[in-house]
Amino acid sequence: MSEKKKLLNIGIIGYGLIGKKRSLCLGKKAKLVAVCDVNQKRINEVKKKKIKEFKNWKNIFSVNNLDILIISTPHNMLAKIIEFGIKKNKINLFVEKPGVKNFSEIKRILKIYNHAKTKIKIKFGFNHRYHESVVLAKQLIKNNQVGKLMYLRGVYGHGGNKDYKKEWRGRKEYSGGGELLDQGIHLIDLSRFFLGEFSSIKSDLNTFFRNTKVEDNAFLILKSKKKLAFLHASWTEWKNRLLIEIFGKKGKIEIYGKGGSYGIETLTLYKMIKNKEKPLKKIWVFKDNLKSWKSELEEFYKEIKGKKNSSKKNLKNVYENFKIINQIYQKNDHS
Repeated sequence: MSEKKKLLNIGIIGYGLIGKKRSLCLGKKAKLVAVCDVNQKRINEVKKKKIKEFKNWKNIFSVNNLDILIISTPHNMLAKIIEFGIKKNKINLFVEKPGVKNFSEIKRILKIYNHAKTKIKIKFGFNHRYHESVVLAKQLIKNNQVGKLMYLRGVYGHGGNKDYKKEWRGRKEYSGGGELLDQGIHLIDLSRFFLGEFSSIKSDLNTFFRNTKVEDNAFLILKSKKKLAFLHASWTEWKNRLLIEIFGKKGKIEIYGKGGSYGIETLTLYKMIKNKEKPLKKIWVFKDNLKSWKSELEEFYKEIKGKKNSSKKNLKNVYENFKIINQIYQKNDHS
């Protein structure tokens, strides 16, 4: 069998900013063969590349020999496409975060998948877990470089466009929520990734500046018995920023940036040394802004070609993220 025949065939539903970025990160083990988007200008881009194009997302499921569908649509479409894909039982699904629009949707999808006799595999694009700084931080913690963890502090924000109410992210019927779902869910996901599950949630959502019906700032305190995450996600950060600080009893890990307008991605380890006033400081710098996107897809490729199926685990992860988000929205009178 030739190498060409071994390539995984990829389709993308939603060829906007994220869909295009995914298409650039397919790697050498896959090729893009079909694209679906309602925007004619985006469709015209793939016409020149001899890629099959569709405007109706259901029609892309008819493409022969598709191995993976990457779904990068507005939030209100995600669950519909996942449910359709499970029932079709034909193509593996890679779904961009947040995975669904709300808690009731992920509960329904979990139920459908658990009762379906399906062989398809599902993965969700929580890309930040695959950043080199995050992967290294996890390894440093495992190797006891900062001791027993105590708490995490996270800030994630951008300024956005001037009038978000004209964008789908600022319209509740499409997005399901505001900055809590946009960037806040990444902070929640990373907090769970490092500290485990939380039993207590305190929050405050505000719309300080944006003329929208969704929040532009989310302040969260997530607590378990012995650990805490203090988080702030903002659409009024103005200068794009990502900062994750993980505090242990022997030191601290600081993750800053993610490339591009967020600044060069770095990890700084501050390690307390006995009888020393100042901690030992070591810095790692990561300059491949697309590596995390490639690594995430590579992991899914490997699973598709093997016997492992992490779909239920992946679905459960989305469930746990939305369980927290649902409690926050209920407390703050957001549906």
